[in-house]
Amino acid sequence: MSQKVLFFSTKSGFKLSKDIAHYYGSFLGKIKLLKFSDGEYIPHFEQSVRGCNVFLIGSTFPPVDNLMELLLMCDAAKRASAYSITLVIPYFGWARQDHKDQPRTPIAAKLIANLITASGASRVMTMDLHADQIQGFFDIPVDHLYASRIFINYIKKKLNIDKLTIASPDMGGAKRARSYAGYLGTDVVVCYKERKKANEIEFMNLIGNVKNRNIILIDDMVDTAGTLTEAAELIKKNGAKSVSAIATHPVLSGNSYEKITNSYIEELVVTDTIPIKQKYNKKIKVLSCAPLFAEVMHSIQKDESISSKFFI
Repeated sequence: MSQKVLFFSTKSGFKLSKDIAHYYGSFLGKIKLLKFSDGEYIPHFEQSVRGCNVFLIGSTFPPVDNLMELLLMCDAAKRASAYSITLVIPYFGWARQDHKDQPRTPIAAKLIANLITASGASRVMTMDLHADQIQGFFDIPVDHLYASRIFINYIKKKLNIDKLTIASPDMGGAKRARSYAGYLGTDVVVCYKERKKANEIEFMNLIGNVKNRNIILIDDMVDTAGTLTEAAELIKKNGAKSVSAIATHPVLSGNSYEKITNSYIEELVVTDTIPIKQKYNKKIKVLSCAPLFAEVMHSIQKDESISSKFFI
């Protein structure tokens, strides 16, 4: 007999979780957060999860409460005898700390993977990890979805751009840009940058020709928007006709909204892995990743291959 499927959401991810459950053909289960006066909280399932396939949905963007809530929910489901527990983490936080780039620093992505496994998760589903090798930090199955499935369809159907060239705002994203260019049949240019420290760029150079081309910058996330807007300026000053940008995760911290508004970027397209704070920025367009997550969940429940659902 197949197990019943239940969906639950963290407080911060409620909108996306509701959409995923809707596209799956279900609804969110009942869960309550009981709080102490000092800020400590207890997630409490208000319905039985015994013997069920449980999907717990929530991104782990700051503050750390979002991660802690997801871990506590997972532990509660395990102790309530759920048959399986899948953590659906559209945005996997701390992924930028995937290696030691200097002495006496943590590898936070590995620590988070250990915490998730210890909490009782059976598998993890996420989208566009900052570094692919993070999948190897887990000893449980990881379904790594790619937002390229969403963005490439949007580029083909909505933008209909001639003289298109794909660009990466840094060397680390060159592989991602080449993949997009392969599906779209375009050239690739790369921006080379050096950082003084995190979120602060020392200089940037352009590798490739952009003159009289329509450029789409591709990245996995946009945080302070410094790299993206400086890359757009560099590309525009080298003769590009237009510059648009695509980024999976809209972290958008600090004065990023203002930077985007005042930049050469004509449109920034993101997904809803993280709820954006400024909903009425005319340059920002949000595409839903809920249908893709729901589609993959259906395949997992039927023990079907999911490789055909990916672009890389």
